[in-house]
Amino acid sequence: MTIQSKDQLETVVHEAIQKQPVTDMHTHLYSPNFGDILLWDIDELLTYHYLVAEVMRWTDITPEAFWELSKREQADLIWDELFIKHSPVSEACRGVLTCLQGLGLDPSTRDLNAYRAHFEKLTSEQAVANVLKAANVNHVVMTNDPFDDLERVSWEKGEKAEAPFHAALRIDPLLNQFEQSVPKLQGWGYKVDANWSEQTAAEVRRFLNDWIKRMDPVYMAVSLPPTFAFPEDSFRGKVIEECILPVSKENSLPFAMMIGVKKQVNPRLGDAGDYLGKASMDAVEHLLSHYPDNKFIVTMLSRENQHELVVLARKFSNLMIFGCWWFMNNPIIINEMTRMRMEMLGTSMIPQHSDARVLEQLVYKWSHSKQLIGDVLIDKYNDILQTGWTISEDEIKRDVADLFADNFWRFVGKEAKAKQNA
Repeated sequence: MTIQSKDQLETVVHEAIQKQPVTDMHTHLYSPNFGDILLWDIDELLTYHYLVAEVMRWTDITPEAFWELSKREQADLIWDELFIKHSPVSEACRGVLTCLQGLGLDPSTRDLNAYRAHFEKLTSEQAVANVLKAANVNHVVMTNDPFDDLERVSWEKGEKAEAPFHAALRIDPLLNQFEQSVPKLQGWGYKVDANWSEQTAAEVRRFLNDWIKRMDPVYMAVSLPPTFAFPEDSFRGKVIEECILPVSKENSLPFAMMIGVKKQVNPRLGDAGDYLGKASMDAVEHLLSHYPDNKFIVTMLSRENQHELVVLARKFSNLMIFGCWWFMNNPIIINEMTRMRMEMLGTSMIPQHSDARVLEQLVYKWSHSKQLIGDVLIDKYNDILQTGWTISEDEIKRDVADLFADNFWRFVGKEAKAKQNA
């Protein structure tokens, strides 16, 4: 069917987006068999660190006193301050309301205890099924850190990511805290030391390969500060050059870099105390140009880096840019970034990921983003329709599938995995 009018175009695009199952290619969620490290329910939603940072602007409670409260007491405080005493207009607050609505609860009742009663009736497996259905997500990529003792025990017991979840090997300690990682690696039987040597490099590669075999990840990933530089005569530079890049190439495993976070500028806030900074693009440019046989997946935390990143993606096909990460995940910026990317890259990018740390966040992050991405796509289609070009419903469905699923699976070379839960 060929599109005949703007009204028809809007209907077809939004319908295609709502019906398209989503591959969420970066989250902090876990399959239920990993136990309590999967966070879910209303109290987890309310005590998410975005809301913790926001509530500190209204209440006189100190961060230290806040952390002394129980989870339920923290949630009560946040609900009272951000939803009852003040209107919940921030994106993080609105997100909680969208989650309630999307899961069949009534936000207008403002009955926190009734919401709690709903979640208390569920098992984690039921919660996962409800959320995936409500968000229309059929693939979820986790963040899996072998240095995390709570998670590591599950992998060592032989747990695997259960469908529709997929592993991603997260390696921040190796790159950002190598000297502190040495004792752990030694305790696990790897012959490394803080004096870099060929043996240490070989053992780090062995560590990476061991965990790739154990996890079967779809990519390796790291979060990096705005000061990230490469090449660099540092432990980080040596690990990347002598370990990450060769192992990534050998296993045909993309290296995902999330660049721009300044950790703990206000440590009293815990996870809510991180900030951002503009990064130099020289390191990314060097990696792309000097390692053309490696694949890189990149997102940036600073708004000021977005244009440079898009231009780099025009020059290097071994780069896939993705998502509106962390502080970029606000409607005004999602709209701007998606338009810029589409105008410069067409549909050859991954417009969004949820970065969800609480299961139910999948509902609001995808609901809000789908509307925004759809509006941009409608405008871009309308632009080309004005030239006399025609477009069909099938072509729109193809483009939507690329944006929300297929671009990721093609880039990581795991199309067979994509057929699971299709």
